[in-house]
Amino acid sequence: MRAELPSGTDFTRSEKRDHPRRGTGASLVWLLACSVTLGLGLAVVWSPSFVDQTVGEKGATTILGYNVTATPISGVLMAIGFAFVSGLTGTFTACNVAGLSAIAPLSAGRQPSLASALRSLGWLALGTTLVAGLYGAIGALVGPSIPQLSHALIGRFPIRLIQSSVVFGILGLVLLVMGLAALGVIRGHAPRLGGRYASVRLVLIGALIGAFLIGRPFPLFVKIFQYAAATHNPALGALVFVLQSLGNIAVLALAFVALATVGRGRLLRWLAARPDRLAHLNAVALLAAGTFLIAYWCVRLPAVFGIGWWPRVPWS
Repeated sequence: MRAELPSGTDFTRSEKRDHPRRGTGASLVWLLACSVTLGLGLAVVWSPSFVDQTVGEKGATTILGYNVTATPISGVLMAIGFAFVSGLTGTFTACNVAGLSAIAPLSAGRQPSLASALRSLGWLALGTTLVAGLYGAIGALVGPSIPQLSHALIGRFPIRLIQSSVVFGILGLVLLVMGLAALGVIRGHAPRLGGRYASVRLVLIGALIGAFLIGRPFPLFVKIFQYAAATHNPALGALVFVLQSLGNIAVLALAFVALATVGRGRLLRWLAARPDRLAHLNAVALLAAGTFLIAYWCVRLPAVFGIGWWPRVPWS
């Protein structure tokens, strides 16, 4: 006799149906190797002068209409525009580009549409702004003595860059763990962050992007940070940091809205048709981003100051 199914069985069936099929050991190793290789390759060829100066500083100068490096921030309105635009043009800096990996978790919706895309982006922005706003308020309260604005050295290594190495190293490890979990290599007893928990996952990923500000040495970010810290106004600090972080995800948001609307979201529908496709995309994006952060900030950066070794290319 067939036993009665307990209450909540429909949800259990749904969870089983949505769970991505685990690949073979060889395929998992192949995906892992490709992801790590991609992250390492990006860390080797990355040109900080190009993304910081050519894209970041010159781009902000073009948009704002004044020399952003030479012109002091003279008021709140100027600070507001400077914060968002410098965040926007700093999208592809080494201290933020890993945030573009969030486009894979954003793609988890089964029915792509403008409304669902905006809803997903809203959860991502919530996590980003909560962390960025809190750090901005703390930074303004502490003032110019905060380590991230310090010019002090430990040997030849600036304290502010030591902070960058630590912060991005930790964030890189978190992304690696998330990537391994998406690949099915790591399994835990926590509820899967999919389905009804998709919004929680997006808030967490947004929080990671907001935390990029805690280690960011991008000169234009340092400039707005110095202005906010000099005011000792936590509300202003929170505001400009939130605008900076929203600028950081603006390109990501536009790209995702385009994916969700062009051709009625055909690509996203194709990904959602088989959960393993989306899981593998998530895994590759997160593993490559995590590898990049650790390799660039924890190995390449110290090598610049004579700590360890890193291969160099002519344009880097």
